Amino acid sequence: MTDHAWHGLSDPLLVCSRGFVVELAAVLPTSGRFVVARLDGTRMADAGHVFYDFSDALFFPSYFGWNWNALSDCLRDLHWLPADGYLVIVDNAPQLLSDSIQDRHTLLRVLARAVRHWASPLGRPEGQVTPFTVLLLVDGDDEAVQLRQDITQALSGGH
Repeated sequence: MTDHAWHGLSDPLLVCSRGFVVELAAVLPTSGRFVVARLDGTRMADAGHVFYDFSDALFFPSYFGWNWNALSDCLRDLHWLPADGYLVIVDNAPQLLSDSIQDRHTLLRVLARAVRHWASPLGRPEGQVTPFTVLLLVDGDDEAVQLRQDITQALSGGH
């Protein structure tokens, strides 16, 4: 992964093995203020835990509505947490919402929508974009292939 990962991606959600994280520091820009939120897929077994963990990690305001639309809105706003870029890391991503493929697909669509929102120059001062990267960590290649298939399925049938 090179610096282009912070300046627009063809894939809105990055899937990689856990060992790659060590190299991540080398691709972070050297200046600016960046928010890094680390979440654990094993803790997010249902939608309620997803809402709680994202709210906790990104300091959502008290008006957060505890539903998918509210999560989407907050991830595309973040005015209470100003930064020059955002990195959301989900460890153990294959376990994320493992009991509900529908909720998993909804979350993947919400995350992809947030990535695309922050990458769009429309309505931004001087057309500047803000890096918003979602990194989904897996243990091995088999998990990576399956998660990428889930992402493709979620985004092709998405809203």
